[in-house]
Amino acid sequence: MMAQDKTKQQAASEKADKNAKTGPAKDGDTVKVHYTGTFEDGKPFDSSEGKEPIAFKLGEHHVVPGFEKAVKGMKVGEKKEITLEPADGYGEPRTELMQEIPMEAMKKSGITPEVGMTLGIAHPQAPGQQLPAKVVAVDKDMVKLDMNHPLAGKKLKFTLELAGIE
Repeated sequence: MMAQDKTKQQAASEKADKNAKTGPAKDGDTVKVHYTGTFEDGKPFDSSEGKEPIAFKLGEHHVVPGFEKAVKGMKVGEKKEITLEPADGYGEPRTELMQEIPMEAMKKSGITPEVGMTLGIAHPQAPGQQLPAKVVAVDKDMVKLDMNHPLAGKKLKFTLELAGIE
């Protein structure tokens, strides 16, 4: 009986191996990617090293456009290095995401703003959620906030390895 159970387990494992996708990765596939993101000077800003790979479905725009485009066509185990211009990453900084708030409003909220501080601002379209806003300038009357993504306007480099396709 034990030998028969072992044979069933082996058959199930072999079937799973045959059904495992090796690539190339295409829209609709859920992919698992190990990555390291660095700035142009080589300083890292994010990595999956020591963690599970990031998993996302290709074609659903869950990651920046250049990252997704680079993964399409990769095979499991394949590695590549890419450089993304801002348009293929987090975009260029947008002036409409810069906002000036009266200092009086900050004081009423009990906040003493300082340049470099990140504040949570109420999301206008999602009650209860907050958007991060970086304080970029402070004077006696106004506080200037930047709500752009911190990586907007930056050229980014990634080392990618396709770890799996489902």
